[in-house]
Amino acid sequence: MDHSQAPILQALEAYHDSGQLPFTPPGHKQARGADPRVAAVLGEAVFRDDVLATGGLDDRSSSGGVLERAEELMADAVGAKQTFFSTCGSSLSVKAAMMSVAGPGEKLLIGRDAHKSVVAELVLSGSIPVWVESQWDEDLHLAHAPAPGAFAAAFDRHPDAKGALVVTPTPYGTCTDLAALARVCHERGKPLLVDEAWGAHLPFHPDLPTWAMDAGADVCVTSIHKMGSGLEQSSVFHLQGDLVAPELLKERADLFSTTSPSVLIYAALDGWRRQMVEHGRDLYDRALKLAGRVRDEIEAIDGLHVHGRADLCGEGRACTADPMQLLVDVTGLGTGGYQVTDWLREHHRINLGHSDHRRVGVQLTHADDEETTGRLLAALRDLSERAAELPPAPRIELPSPSELRMEQAMRPRDAFFARVEHVPWRQAAGRVTAEMITPYPPGIPAAIPGERLTEEVLRYLRSGLAGGMVIPDAADTSLDTVRVVAEDDKS
Repeated sequence: MDHSQAPILQALEAYHDSGQLPFTPPGHKQARGADPRVAAVLGEAVFRDDVLATGGLDDRSSSGGVLERAEELMADAVGAKQTFFSTCGSSLSVKAAMMSVAGPGEKLLIGRDAHKSVVAELVLSGSIPVWVESQWDEDLHLAHAPAPGAFAAAFDRHPDAKGALVVTPTPYGTCTDLAALARVCHERGKPLLVDEAWGAHLPFHPDLPTWAMDAGADVCVTSIHKMGSGLEQSSVFHLQGDLVAPELLKERADLFSTTSPSVLIYAALDGWRRQMVEHGRDLYDRALKLAGRVRDEIEAIDGLHVHGRADLCGEGRACTADPMQLLVDVTGLGTGGYQVTDWLREHHRINLGHSDHRRVGVQLTHADDEETTGRLLAALRDLSERAAELPPAPRIELPSPSELRMEQAMRPRDAFFARVEHVPWRQAAGRVTAEMITPYPPGIPAAIPGERLTEEVLRYLRSGLAGGMVIPDAADTSLDTVRVVAEDDKS
């Protein structure tokens, strides 16, 4: 296909060139009605290009096939059979994928390190999770995606499961052996769904981890805004094989999609695909070299250590690591990751996307260069020199892997919609939670509706909050109280 084309961008240009006059939403009418104070911050171009997708960018019957051609080009760019665009983020896309495989009362194997959007789908659909345990690193206190063998064992215990879902890369940048996992699924005639939200760049350079479609996955969900050049909320989901019907996937996506999709998001997706096909190899040749130099320079800073593949994917662990995600241990500074993140923002206007009690995540992309990384390195050197000014490392009561896992006493949907009560956290042990309790980032729930809370997990969360953790989705974000199923409403 001709990847010099960008159908959505070209249609948007033609819309302006032809002098279209809308008597339709959006009500700002291409910035004419926008408050000048708003336009001064956002820019008039944002409003000018914010047009209707149907009855604007294309006609009322979409006879121009603008979106369809852009999706076909995206599929061709990455070797998928079919691609769908989403302007509601991968949180929508992963729900559509799951609902295309497992319905109410049906089982789906899911890695327990799944994002909260996965749990939200379980609440909405009523399907039953069969949790597959992550590969836990005792020394580093972090979880990697479950190994293929763990999924095979789960299928053996639950042969009626409709398929499997895994998150890879993880927020820490590690990837499971997807080819082996695809074989585990396909030997049983079951589809593999991959939440590859952090892997938009993977198809475009051979030195990056193998991406889901090349590994044989049936559906792959990708957040283009995370590692690509998409706007926030831009997502695609790719399909191949015959284990998931394309019309079913499209129908399920339509249940969640907005009827007012953002042309701005569509246009950025279209342009990013063209950029990657034409320049992706060269951009990531440079980006990977830059990431290697930055990794070495951070490693040379006193008190900092960048986890390499040897740390993360040691003997007996089925994983690879994305070299664009630098995971920096800060314990040598005598402080914690939450404290480092806050200090860098306050003193150097540097923002990091991921942090925990002992490390921070530095995300590099094709957009970084010597200037951006030079500023980062200068900030980290200053951090090292002034480490004594930071608070001491937080004392977080982190349970063992076996203590982190709790009994799934009720289906997530049943617990979420049950009669509930709010109890003091000290009285919540032994009760069934009716809410998600999710440290964010990265957004992996520590407690899921239907799980029976334990004192170990509650103390971990409470000590985490005291140490800088944020839990935004709990009914009581201070976790003084917990939302639990009423004692007389358990099933």
